[in-house]
Parts: sequence; structure tokens; C-alpha cells
Amino acid sequence: MSTLTGQTAPAALTASGRPRPKPDVPVYILTTYCPDTTGIVAAISGFLAQRNALITEAQHYDDPYSNTSFMRTVFHDNGKGMPSIVELDEAFRQTVGREFGMTWRFYEAARKCKTVIAVSKQGHCLNSILHRCSTGTLPIEVVAVVSNHQDLRSLAEWHGVPYYYFPIIDGRKEDQEQRIIELFERLGAELLVLARYMQILTPQACEYFADRAINIHHSFLPGFKGARAYHQAHARGVKLIGATAHYVTTDLDEGPIIEQDVERVDHTLSPEDLAVIGSELETVVLNRAIKWHAERRVFRNGNKTVVLR
Repeated sequence: MSTLTGQTAPAALTASGRPRPKPDVPVYILTTYCPDTTGIVAAISGFLAQRNALITEAQHYDDPYSNTSFMRTVFHDNGKGMPSIVELDEAFRQTVGREFGMTWRFYEAARKCKTVIAVSKQGHCLNSILHRCSTGTLPIEVVAVVSNHQDLRSLAEWHGVPYYYFPIIDGRKEDQEQRIIELFERLGAELLVLARYMQILTPQACEYFADRAINIHHSFLPGFKGARAYHQAHARGVKLIGATAHYVTTDLDEGPIIEQDVERVDHTLSPEDLAVIGSELETVVLNRAIKWHAERRVFRNGNKTVVLR
């Protein structure tokens, strides 16, 4: 974890009238969840205020069904000298965290989420992710692209991203997945994105990547599953098609949903037309899910998610 030094109070204001931190003032994110009760928001804001932290953004949600409180708080030094983030974490553990039985974590907002992207042969999602990274609109650092095929090597390397070809030899998927895990650990990655990676992860891999692997599914789940989803949709004469981004679990395409979107279609469109529309939806939905995960906005809530945005 990084530490802070005393800074002079920033003078610039945001549109809401709040002080805007100078570029050299580190900004931090605190995420918390715990059983819902009275005083959680006041305790967190009071804790930060007492330690010269200025809150610039806060979202809070109490789920009445799971009786759980979720909160995401963005803050920085108010110019009077805030303790280091390590000191804040320890003080929080001894006070607010202990009092409310919280699970929490402090993050440095400027630190990009190190991400490994897994692909097969379809490149539309990978292309969109790499483009958004190059323009600075996606807050991740793609440290590697892995694949069981060679098809997308040129695309990854054109963007300057290392490409790793990990074929599945003689059906030994566990061996191939172990190579992905070893690469993930060696690079210090935090997120695995299955960008139309046409392989089902084994239960062991699902367990290892729990809440750290996002998949894009080419339908508005629950719906048409399998490799020819758009042909199934066409055969049924659907009027809406969609895409779903979700965390990976051992239940195929049943993981907690992060984001979804749909597009209205009609009888005049061919399966190929539907595939084009669906591919565009997939890129948009997947990028939203990645962005929200990287910004620490997504909380696992049983079999679903809370997205504080």
C-alpha cells in the first residue's frame, strides 16, 4: 500500500463546488460491506474526517433482502496531513471495522487494475478493450493476452501487449489452465477477462479466479446458450437480443451478473445481422463491467452483485 505526505490544500473546485485534488495528491477508495445497522455512514465519514481526509465521492446501498450494507468512498488528503494508507487501514481495523464487523479494503485510485485477457478466435471484444486502454478510457493495464489459438496474436502485439499461446494438448485442460494461473501470478494480475474465450473453465480454475474473472455471454441471460446462440434466437423469432457480463462460477453462464444490455430486432434480420448487432452489444457491456470492477464499484452479494455507480 502507498503512503501519503502532507500536501497544501487544493484550490481548484469541481462543478459541485468541492475542492479538486492537485495532480500530485493521491486519491484513495475505501470499499466496505457489513450487516446493516444504524450509524455506518456516519462512522465511516467521521473516521475519515478525523484523520484529515476529504471525501469527494460516496455511494451507499442497504440491501433489505440480505440485510447487508455496501459503501464505496473516495477521498484524499485535505491539505492538513492525512496518515499513510497503511496507518488508516490499521486504525480502521481497530475502530469502525471491528465495531460493525466489516469487510473492507483501501485502494489507490490511480493504480490501474492489472488484467489478463483470454481469447480464442473472435477478436471484437479484445479489439475494443485494447482500443479503450490506448485512449485512456478503460482504467486497466492489460499485462497479457492468452489464447488456445494463434489467430489474434497480431492484434495484441500491434498494441504492444505480450501474447501467450497456450494450446490444450490431448484434452489436458487442467495443464493449460495451470499455465494461465502461473502467468497470472507471475505478472501480479488482479483480473481475468474471458473476451469470447470459447472454453469452459474447470471447477478448480473457477475456484482460483472467484470474483476475479469476468465473462461476456452472447445473450440476455438466462436465454439461448451455446456457440450458436444467435441462430437459436433467429429460429425462435426473438424481438430482443442482448449481452451479459458476469463473474465466472462453476455453474456455466450462471454467475453473478454485473451488466446487461439489449437491442430491439425484427423478422427482417438474418442470423448474420443479429450477430453483428450482438457483437457490438458484447463490447459495450463487457467494457462497462471491466470499468466498474476496476473502479471498485462491484460488490458480490450472494448470487448477484451490487454496482455502486
